[in-house]
Amino acid sequence: MTHQVTAGTDALFTAILRGEEDAVVALLSSGVSAETTDEDDQTALHLAAVQDQPGIVRRLLAAGADPNRGSGPQAGELPLCGAATWGHAETVRALLEAGARPDSREEFGGTALLSAVEGGHAATADVLLAFGADSELATEEGTSPLVVSVRRGSPAAVRVLLEHGVSEPGQRVALAEARLWLDRDVAEDLHTELVLAHGEGHRAVTRRETGQGGVETVVVELLRDDEPFAGRERETGHRNIAALLEEALGERTG
Repeated sequence: MTHQVTAGTDALFTAILRGEEDAVVALLSSGVSAETTDEDDQTALHLAAVQDQPGIVRRLLAAGADPNRGSGPQAGELPLCGAATWGHAETVRALLEAGARPDSREEFGGTALLSAVEGGHAATADVLLAFGADSELATEEGTSPLVVSVRRGSPAAVRVLLEHGVSEPGQRVALAEARLWLDRDVAEDLHTELVLAHGEGHRAVTRRETGQGGVETVVVELLRDDEPFAGRERETGHRNIAALLEEALGERTG
């Protein structure tokens, strides 16, 4: 069902973008619907979730916003997945506390947990798993959250999944995947992926950042007119991941 764009919609969406919780409360109190959408059929709740506005998310939910309602032209984008994609753990918690279904799939088959671990957002994954997300609910192509975490190169996300329970067969598949990454050049792989997606002829820049637990994240961006227009990133914790999985399975580190 498409909800009519009302007179207060622009003001509500502007207040959400600015993080003005008091203004949101005033607009809701004046009769603006918490379920209102903009001209692109984006819901107010989805915008607040993606913008990481947990206070506003709670206000919208209290005013009647449906935490499981899809957003966008095909109603295929879920607030929970939007928040999880960006690692907004507190916002994810607010949505789950209001009844968001942790394992719902978006339009193209993704779930909040898959989105969280693909981005290496271990704290967000931990919240989802604590609220009952299935640690082994795979992509539509059959890739488990643990294997997604392995490919991301995130020891923290792998550790969280193991703590919440992954079957031994699932661990063995993930260990085999981790071993495939031990001698790969992450920067080169990312550049190849970008070229396949956007074509040859673009200048690329590579950045390396040290993050949680001292694990390096490699970021590769393609430039157009000296400005980034596409990028990908991956952590480099595959050796640590292999050790974690070997320990979980009782194997020696090779």
